[in-house]
Amino acid sequence: MDLWFSESHTADVKHSLRVNRHLYSCKSEYQQIDIFDTPEFGRVLSLDGNVMLTERDEFIYDEMITHIPMSVHKNAQDILVIGAGDGGVVKELTKYENVRRIDLVEMDGQVIEACRTYLPENACKLDDIRVHIYFDNALRFIRRCKDEYDLIIVDSNDPFGPSEGYFTREFYGICYNALRDDGIMVNQQGSPFYKHDADAMQRSHKRIVNTFPISRVYQAHIPTYAAGYWLFGFASKKYHPIDDFDEERWKKLHLSTRYYTTKLHVGSFYLPAYLEKMLEEVEL
Repeated sequence: MDLWFSESHTADVKHSLRVNRHLYSCKSEYQQIDIFDTPEFGRVLSLDGNVMLTERDEFIYDEMITHIPMSVHKNAQDILVIGAGDGGVVKELTKYENVRRIDLVEMDGQVIEACRTYLPENACKLDDIRVHIYFDNALRFIRRCKDEYDLIIVDSNDPFGPSEGYFTREFYGICYNALRDDGIMVNQQGSPFYKHDADAMQRSHKRIVNTFPISRVYQAHIPTYAAGYWLFGFASKKYHPIDDFDEERWKKLHLSTRYYTTKLHVGSFYLPAYLEKMLEEVEL
């Protein structure tokens, strides 16, 4: 049997992967969880029919959402990660010796259990002594926090369905309150290529701009995500992602990366003209 997994990017576009085996399938309290083994991208995690990560290209997403803010903040010690139950972001954060606490808030505990079993390379640092896992709604969790974190990484699903609340003005406001005076928030902003995704990206960016004094968007090439082109939001109370970036300080850490470099750090904030225009439209 010729088995394929297809994800709809729009009503007229699908991205398909040939599947060797369907390793895991579970309908949790919150969503449908599937893990496939594929010949080209290795193991693939899907939530509600949408690709969350693949073994082949997960390092791109995890490194860019983690090392950009970590290389800008002067001393990020207390970090909140929202979502990211696969453990990839946590794995990157544990590379930093100065990090003393990583609070991971994941709504669906079944995602973590599935990834521990079928994606152990991602989940390998979830038991690090600095990691504290909370099975909770992130909105409820973070409302209790004030001036508590140096960095918040919002690794949520797309802004539709269960994750829609993580793209609201209210959510960005409570993230702002939970950060210290020099805190940074980074979130995934989706793809700007297809109209449905681009509209959601503009709404999110507008709300962040209206909440944080410094707000920038940066980019990465991720083959299995919509159009292969993905955006992240960098929002800060104090630090500018380029002007306050100390390249030499980060290089002295001698961290091993496969995608992120200090040159790419700067280059990722230089955006194509059509995207600059889309951002300017909502920044007025």
